[in-house]
Amino acid sequence: MSAVTESPDVPGLLLKVGAATDTGRVRDHNEDSALAEGGLFVVADGMGGHAAGEVASGIVVETMRELVDRADLTSDDVTQQLLVANERILEAVASHPEQKGMGTTAAGIVLVTVGGADHWAVFNVGDSRVYRYIDGTLTQITVDHSEVQELVDAGVISPDEALVHPARNVVTRSLGTDYAYQSDVWVLPPYAGERFVICSDGLTNEVPDDRMREILHLNPDPQMAAEELVRAAVEAGGRDNVTVVVVNLDGDIGDDLTETSPRAEADTAPRGRPGD
Repeated sequence: MSAVTESPDVPGLLLKVGAATDTGRVRDHNEDSALAEGGLFVVADGMGGHAAGEVASGIVVETMRELVDRADLTSDDVTQQLLVANERILEAVASHPEQKGMGTTAAGIVLVTVGGADHWAVFNVGDSRVYRYIDGTLTQITVDHSEVQELVDAGVISPDEALVHPARNVVTRSLGTDYAYQSDVWVLPPYAGERFVICSDGLTNEVPDDRMREILHLNPDPQMAAEELVRAAVEAGGRDNVTVVVVNLDGDIGDDLTETSPRAEADTAPRGRPGD
């Protein structure tokens, strides 16, 4: 059920990482892929069936892995590498027509350099998500590229209605297309005590945010947290593959956020969205 990941040593940062995945109760194979290495953490949720989704998500993970040993990464490097992954998926389909229609979401965090200092580049394509947990508050950083998110943004349905809407699994962007592959990227400064959850929608379709927050509170160890989040999704129905990566940042990096800090809300909110 779990995939234990050793904590990487990144200069200036003390990271502790856990990862877990499960096929779930309905699917016959797992099309999710994940990467937790160095300062790069990714979850990709493949689509296409007949192992094609697994191929697409695997291409994303292997393409992003090429950034692990690259020095002085920028958010533009992350965006460009996702474009490379998109092209490689299209090339794979051209070479194997039986895999036509395969694609994948992707979401994650990458340590990048901004002004000579470490920052997080948070990205997503599709409806896999990145959450940030700090001081007991869980915040969804990424914004789903999905039909129901567009309906919520337009005020047509409520967030609660989106959870049960028949189109909740329809994404509007994914890697493996020649028209809807653009990623969103946010840049955030690191803070001591923060934790990130990177997950496929197999988690978020089964486990509400309040339950996720409770599990994180009860499980400070990232491996235990990842395993408990996956277990909760399977026990709640397990109707999809579920993959979770949990990243803890310990040490004295940045300022501790408190409710009285005027910077807390601004630094938690997404920034740097393309086109802003």
